[in-house]
Amino acid sequence: MALTPADVSRIAHLARLELQPGEQAALLTQLNGFFRIVEQMSAVNTSGVEPLYTPLSAVSEVTLRLRDDVVTESNQRELNQRSAPAVEDGLFLVPKVIE
Repeated sequence: MALTPADVSRIAHLARLELQPGEQAALLTQLNGFFRIVEQMSAVNTSGVEPLYTPLSAVSEVTLRLRDDVVTESNQRELNQRSAPAVEDGLFLVPKVIE
């Protein structure tokens, strides 16, 4: 997919960028280079390749450091709702805004 100068002008307009003619030509070259890389990557057959959860796992064994899922704070609902103008059954009451 090769972009044209008109495409770059439209992208710049949508992004609210004011590009000088030299900047527009440089951006066109950079964007087309980016799309060439994407096309090369899309051409690679990746069937059977497992996704990595981190790029580091491709070069060495990585152990995830997960903490135990335990409660660390107590329930402070009443304290948090003390400043609310209206509360009922532990829920904040708000005015109806949609009729």
